[in-house]
Amino acid sequence: MGVDLGDLFDKKEIELSDLKGKIIAVDAYNTLYQFLSIIRQRDGTPLIDSHGEITSHLSGFLYRTTNLVEEGIKPVFVFDGAPPTFKNTTIEERKKIRTEAFEKWEEAKATGGEDAFKHAQASSHIKGNMIEDAKLLLGFMGIPVVQAPSEGEAQAAFIVQNNDAYAAGSQDYDALLFGASIVVRNLAVTGKRKLPGKSVYVDVKPEIIELEKGLQALGISREQLVDIGILVGTDYNEGIKGIGPKKALKLIKKHGSIEGVLSELNTEIKNLKEIRTLFLHPDVASDYELIWKKPDAQAVIKFLCAEHDFSEVRVSKAVERLLLASDKGQKTLDRWF
Repeated sequence: MGVDLGDLFDKKEIELSDLKGKIIAVDAYNTLYQFLSIIRQRDGTPLIDSHGEITSHLSGFLYRTTNLVEEGIKPVFVFDGAPPTFKNTTIEERKKIRTEAFEKWEEAKATGGEDAFKHAQASSHIKGNMIEDAKLLLGFMGIPVVQAPSEGEAQAAFIVQNNDAYAAGSQDYDALLFGASIVVRNLAVTGKRKLPGKSVYVDVKPEIIELEKGLQALGISREQLVDIGILVGTDYNEGIKGIGPKKALKLIKKHGSIEGVLSELNTEIKNLKEIRTLFLHPDVASDYELIWKKPDAQAVIKFLCAEHDFSEVRVSKAVERLLLASDKGQKTLDRWF
């Protein structure tokens, strides 16, 4: 879910074509959850193969990643490693929320309730071989995968800081706290999207957020931005009740750092030092490789169609598009060597 800093940053709406030739380090878990949430039937039931395994995420990685490659974008998917121990409370709370949402979904399905889809989305969770299958499919598609030692968004931000990617791709704002100079939102959900609980569809376009421009406009440093995030609440702490992004900004500008704010409010935040260190000096890997390969058409078809009951006609068409787009991308790169 990440920290809510949307009210503080200007977001520039762009077209996918504006990212042509750009390498985007995508938060794979964030994207996978998007696919699990969005790619469902009308009653909220996800795509399932004959073995009872959910395949919504595989559908998303195939078709939507192919769309990105067709636009000339070079995605690399960064997967989470082991979370810090002080994230355990958040993880358990999310499990509880998903369990309650699943129960509400089952009830809504049985009664024909209109909220079935909404509750189904809230019950989305990663299980079984989802991660391994996603990595396997991306490998067959020729898309590089990076395994982070800890938080995926921290690793994605590091790849951007290393100038090995143009931007980090995520719906959350955490990548900004981790130091990504540019964050791209709505990368995998571009197009028509239904508003939750309403029969209204809106056009969703990619948007970029530039960290340095945002910091200058706000008149703060990245360290102070991290303090604001902690006051509001992150994946690692609840935050202070009644304090949103704008109030947190005002308090940090008044006191300079979170310690002064906590002193004024006569309160404390558990694991403050560790959380701040995580954002400013995260555990990341420097030995990653970003190599795009020619898609293995037969491997993709066998994996999705023979093992997960996908339509061979549809998958074959997607693979043809992917092969054509990959060839064009390689020819463009070859001009520079």
